[in-house]
Amino acid sequence: MLGMDFQQLRVFLAVAEELHFGRAAERLHLGQPPVSRLVRQLERDLGTDLFIRSTRSVRLTAAGAALVPPAQEIVATAQRARATVLAAERGETGTVTFAYAGASTHVLVGVLAREVRKVHPGIEFRLQSQDFALPALARVLRGEVDVSLGRWDFVPAGVQARIIVQEHLVMAVPASHRLASKEDVHVAELAGEPFVALPPHEGSVLGDRLRRLSLGAGFDPDIVQRAPDSWTAMALVGAEVGCSLTLSSVAENVTDPHVHFLRVLEETLPIHLRMAWRPTSDNPALPPVLALAERVWPGHSDDADSPTVLGARHS
Repeated sequence: MLGMDFQQLRVFLAVAEELHFGRAAERLHLGQPPVSRLVRQLERDLGTDLFIRSTRSVRLTAAGAALVPPAQEIVATAQRARATVLAAERGETGTVTFAYAGASTHVLVGVLAREVRKVHPGIEFRLQSQDFALPALARVLRGEVDVSLGRWDFVPAGVQARIIVQEHLVMAVPASHRLASKEDVHVAELAGEPFVALPPHEGSVLGDRLRRLSLGAGFDPDIVQRAPDSWTAMALVGAEVGCSLTLSSVAENVTDPHVHFLRVLEETLPIHLRMAWRPTSDNPALPPVLALAERVWPGHSDDADSPTVLGARHS
């Protein structure tokens, strides 16, 4: 509306609601002369009287009454715009992209996603499923995602990580398997057995542990089939294709009665599920989500078991 500014409309609405210039001034924390001056200026700009003034009362004219609804809408829109800008500055609005792997982490991610929607409804929590952890970490480095969940034996310089869950290795075997009634197993007991494994790729924690454990037990695993993900691997185990080395978190999330999980007794390098992000990110919505994740997933601090940081000097 030409000739009108936000302050004039604020003052006009206060006077229209109070029908008293003195009370309107008190409500606005202004002196009465500035309130009267702004109303007169608005009337001049519009070329019409908005109030009928007398020594005893103040009443709206027909033009004044007609101005109230659009003035309320304009003031409310301006206030919403201001609130939106301030919320964005505080990180209460925006988008956070989150990469994660499937069977072992989907429940954890669901817990955080629901909490973000509840506590920070202005933040869009955009989930992106990743097949493997190392590519997800690379996407954090490139700034394509804000946060990744994964298991890494190292994290590159420029990435900060925090342990979410400490995990252990389990062996998934078919329910009909000769060892299915046991609670734990030595890897040597599976020499000569067919194995189902995930595709070999750089940085694969499970692939690394399977090689370490089988060679330590004196055999080379007979991998009869590669599965694209943990869900498929467990389905193949249930179909009696073979055994599969996997994680305690997968065992907690898979409820197939045709698959039994045995804890692996051999000690190996620790396996930790971590969340990783760039501490130099300029996304204002990221810090509130990280703070919420720390509350939802208390986790553990990275200490002596922290993954190697590439580029760092080690003694």
